[in-house]
Amino acid sequence: MMKIITGFIPASAGKVLVNGLDAATDNLEIRKKTGYLPENNPLYPEMYVREYLHFVCSFYKKSSERKEAVDTIIIATGLAPEQNKKIGSLSKGFRQRVGLAQALIHNPEVLILDEATTGLDPNQIVEIRNLIKETGRNKTVILSTHIMQEVEAICDRVIIIDKGVIVANEEKHNIYSMIRQLKQVIQVEFDREPDEKEMLNIVGVSEARKIKEKTWIIEAAGDEDIRHAIFSFAVNNDLTVLSLHKKESNLEEVFRHLTKG
Repeated sequence: MMKIITGFIPASAGKVLVNGLDAATDNLEIRKKTGYLPENNPLYPEMYVREYLHFVCSFYKKSSERKEAVDTIIIATGLAPEQNKKIGSLSKGFRQRVGLAQALIHNPEVLILDEATTGLDPNQIVEIRNLIKETGRNKTVILSTHIMQEVEAICDRVIIIDKGVIVANEEKHNIYSMIRQLKQVIQVEFDREPDEKEMLNIVGVSEARKIKEKTWIIEAAGDEDIRHAIFSFAVNNDLTVLSLHKKESNLEEVFRHLTKG
C-alpha cells in the first residue's frame, strides 16, 4: 500500500487518492507532495550528510533555494552536530534522522514512515518519536509498524489491517473501548493459593491463570464489573484479598483480538 501511495508500484485494482490526486494518473504531482522513509532506509554511506541532502534537494528545488532548505532541515532534525560526517560513520539513530531529513526536505504535505524505530536503542527511539510527533503537528504522518508500543506513543488514529482488510479505523482513545466491551482483565493477589477450578465457577469468568505465587489474572467476558464477585469468592473460600485491580486494555490486546484466526 505504501509503495502504491508513493508511486513505486501501480495498483492492480481499486483507486488510491492522495489529497484528491489519483495515484494512477497524477503520480508525479503526488511525489511532490509526499515524503517516504522505507524500512531499510536506503542511504549512500560514502556521502557526507550535508552533501547527501543537497543531492536529494536537487530533485525538488532550484539551486538558489537548496542551501536554505538543507540548513532548515538539518536544524529541524537535529543533524547539526553530524552534518559534516560521512553517513556510513553515523549511529543507527542519526542515520534514521538523515532518512527523515531526506523525506522532509521538500516540505511534503504527507509523510509516510515504515517501521521508523526498528533497531534503535531506547534513547534513540524516544528521540525519533519526538521528531515524528513534532512533524505531525502540521503534516499528515502515516506510520506503519508492528510494534504496538510505538503506535500508543506516537499515533492519534489507529488503522489495523488484517489480510488486506481494514478491521479497525478509530481515534486512539476510542479503539480501547472495542476490547473493553468484549472482556475485562482483573489482577488479584490472595494471602494463599486459591482453587483454580473454583475461580472458574465465578459468574462470567472465562479464564484464570497464575502469573506468580498467589497472584492471578482473571478474565471475564463482557463489561460488567466482576470485582465484587471476586471478593465474594475470597470470603466464601476463607481467602484474604491483598490487592486487586482492573488492568487497562492495551493496543496489543486489541490487535490480537481483531486479527486472530
